[in-house]
Amino acid sequence: MTDNIAAGSSAYDSPPPADAYAGDPAVRAEWDSRYADRQQLWSGRPNGALVAEASGLTPGRVLDVGCGEGADAIWLARGGWDVTALDVSGVALERAARHARDAGVSIRWVHAALTEAALPPGSFDLVSAQYPALLRTADAAAERALLTAVAPGGVLLLVHHAGVDTPQAQDSGFDPADYVWPAMVAALLDDDWEVEVDEQRPRVAPEGGAGAHHTDDLVLRVRRLR
Repeated sequence: MTDNIAAGSSAYDSPPPADAYAGDPAVRAEWDSRYADRQQLWSGRPNGALVAEASGLTPGRVLDVGCGEGADAIWLARGGWDVTALDVSGVALERAARHARDAGVSIRWVHAALTEAALPPGSFDLVSAQYPALLRTADAAAERALLTAVAPGGVLLLVHHAGVDTPQAQDSGFDPADYVWPAMVAALLDDDWEVEVDEQRPRVAPEGGAGAHHTDDLVLRVRRLR
């Protein structure tokens, strides 16, 4: 069950209070500032890779990692999924909760970093991480948290931008070596996992919003066998 599923979680429909955050305050402040600088940061429509990969799945319990302003979470809830949506930004969660209320769907919001959220192991039939900004650590904490959250028989869908290791991408000060990429998660898989998709493909991108200039996706979809 998803009741009381994590530190920093809220009742359905309302974002958690600000003091419920679990994670690095500096990371929260950075992302709150990014969202506060713009009235809307993302397109407001679900990510194309999620729609393509999840449309054929039987709805169950889903974790939306880095839910932002809530477009993916709302699309999943409308499709019959029991949605838990996690983000480090309280500003983003306030917007996401408002959009969910407007859409008439119920979502549980978690204000936490993935590695600090205290998610019960094996809780989700789908873990969706669409372009997550997960910091890489020596102990692969974020990679392991993604995998650990998946229930037996469930799916992890991790999607990221291809081509961000080019010199042009790094001119802004962004260093891809600081972040978790699909290949790092794939490297941790053992015989308990089956790789269903591991490829680079043209991105089906919603119009508008940050990141719309990226043209290709890295898509990793893996199923936990036991």
